[in-house]
Order: sequence, then structure tokens, then C-alpha cells
Amino acid sequence: MIAVTQTFLPPIEEYQTILKRAWDAKWITNRGSLVVELEEKLKTYLDIPFLTLTTNGTLPLQISLKALGMGGEIITTPFSYVATVSSIVWENCKPVFVDIHPSHLTIDETKIEAAITSKTTAILATHVFGNPCAVEAIEALAQKYGLKVIYDAAHSFGVNYKGKSVFAYGDVSTCSFHATKIFHTGEGGCMVSRNQEIHDKLFYHHNFGHDGPLAFQGLGINAKMSELQAAMGLSVFPYFTEILAQRKRCVELYISLLKDAPLSFLEIRENTDWNYSYFPVLFPSETALLRTMEALASENIFPRRYFYPSLHHLPYVDKQDVPVSESTSHRIACLPLFHLLENSTIEQICTTIKNNIL
Repeated sequence: MIAVTQTFLPPIEEYQTILKRAWDAKWITNRGSLVVELEEKLKTYLDIPFLTLTTNGTLPLQISLKALGMGGEIITTPFSYVATVSSIVWENCKPVFVDIHPSHLTIDETKIEAAITSKTTAILATHVFGNPCAVEAIEALAQKYGLKVIYDAAHSFGVNYKGKSVFAYGDVSTCSFHATKIFHTGEGGCMVSRNQEIHDKLFYHHNFGHDGPLAFQGLGINAKMSELQAAMGLSVFPYFTEILAQRKRCVELYISLLKDAPLSFLEIRENTDWNYSYFPVLFPSETALLRTMEALASENIFPRRYFYPSLHHLPYVDKQDVPVSESTSHRIACLPLFHLLENSTIEQICTTIKNNIL
């Protein structure tokens, strides 16, 4: 079976060697040496001053909303994974959807201002498929109206915009290190802020509010990464350049083989060093998409409909009019993409698409 992705697994001996350090120390959680080491490696690689590892990629969104004291209305995108919006609702805030750009697929920055009200407290936008939002325009609006900016950067590890990590933008950026991601810790994530005061709040919140073993800085929750997860990250990290190169190979082959097909590709924002985290394609119609996916399934090949349905259909949000997101969600699918995907399989996928799209 060819799934939409395949987890990169380092040689098991390398993972075991790193994990043995935790065994020898008899310390497998509560910010052991492996977690601290991975945080330092990632801060150095990303060239960012503050980063806190977490046990998954959803809790950072919830913690960010809590730490920044958000309430009221949060402007967000309807085209993302459900965690983006469920986190807003979970924290007793109200999501207000702004439609997406038809080519970049990120929140349409030209439509944000019209959605701002006296109840708006923040903008929570997703760098969709690792494609950066219009961060300068969003920053200008945030300053004009006194809003906080949180970026759901779950797909964006290794992405640079204008020469620096995309995590360097906004008040907080969050990332997922789930097993399906380009860099992973099996299950995990992180939260990043350039501001020390915000970073400290995030850090305290992720560990029950502890300020040392016997004192509490304030309210908190348990979002700590374990040593088992950190060991996976430390064993995957040395291969990240190779993983990136192999995914780039796959994407470039897809584009060359499908360039004449009636498909649209994600338009990567100018000045972006992309990470090839996904390869989404837009079909001319949902009928064409479903017919093609059925044909691929008959060959044991399984793309995935990221992101469907558009999040304004969730049962716990108010219905809003977002026609671009609605249309996009019905016509988009991510094709298989992983570091060991063979050229012959990509050629097979592309042939099947071209034979069934019309």
C-alpha cells in the first residue's frame, strides 16, 4: 500500500543508543537531559532564542491562547486541520472565519480587517502546507488594532521566510512533531516566542505552573515531552537535510509530470524556502477528484483529502460564508509524499491521474 505519507524511521540501533541514556539515568520524563538537548539543537538550527518542547502539537495552541489571556473573538482560517479551530473553542473563545487566498491557501490578509470587531483579541492563522501567511500585513493589522498573533505552524518545520525561520513571526508560533511530519518525535510539538515574557508564560503553563518543585507561578497543564519522544527527535534530526532533499526530488518530479494536466498547484509565497511538507493538487471539480482517487485506490495508492471539509462546517461553530475555502476543500487532495517514495511510483500515480482527471 502507498499511503499519503510514511514515517521516517532512523536505524533502530541509533534510537536505542540515545534512549539508553535515559534508561541509565532512570529519568524518562519531567524535562530530562534528552529534552533539554533537543531544545538546544532546535534553537540553534532555527536560530531562535526560545523554544519549549511539548508532548503534542495541539496543546501549544491551547496554551498560547491561555497564556496570552485571550477571550472573545479569534480571527482564524477555515482551511486547516481541525485542531486549529477546536483549540479556540476549547479555550472558550469564538472563532471568526476569514476566507483564504485561492492560490496561497493561507488566510486572505485583505479580508481580515473587515472581520475585526470590538470583541476581537487575536489572529490565529495557519501556514498551510508550510506556505507562510502574509506575515507583514497581518503584523500591521495586529499593531493597528492591538491584537495578538498566533501562527499554527504545524506544517512548517524548516521553512524560512525572508531569510529567517517562519517561527520568528507573530507573538507565538506552534509546531507539530507528529509522526507524519517532516521532522518528528513520534508524537510531539513545540511552541516558540521571540518575547521572553511570553516564553516564560508558555513554559510555566506547559508544566502545571511549576516555578521550581514546591512553588507555582500560576495555572498550568501537563504538556511536557518525554525522554522517549526526545530520543526519537534526536535520532531523526541528523537526517533532516536528507529527508528534505528526497521530498524535494519527489515534488519536482510530480510537477514535471503533471505540469500539462488540468490541475492547480500550491503557489509558494515569494521569498520562501519551502520544506516540501505536502504536495497538494487542486482538481477542476470534486467529481474529477473522486474519480481519480477511486482509480488510485484500485492500484492500492491512497492520497488524502487535506483539508476536507472546510472547518466552517464543524458542528460547534457558527456557519459563515467562505466560498474560496468551500470550493478548495472539495477539490484538493495531497498526493503521496515521503522520502523513500520511488520515482516509478510517482510516474504511476501521475499516469493514473492524467488518465482519469477528465
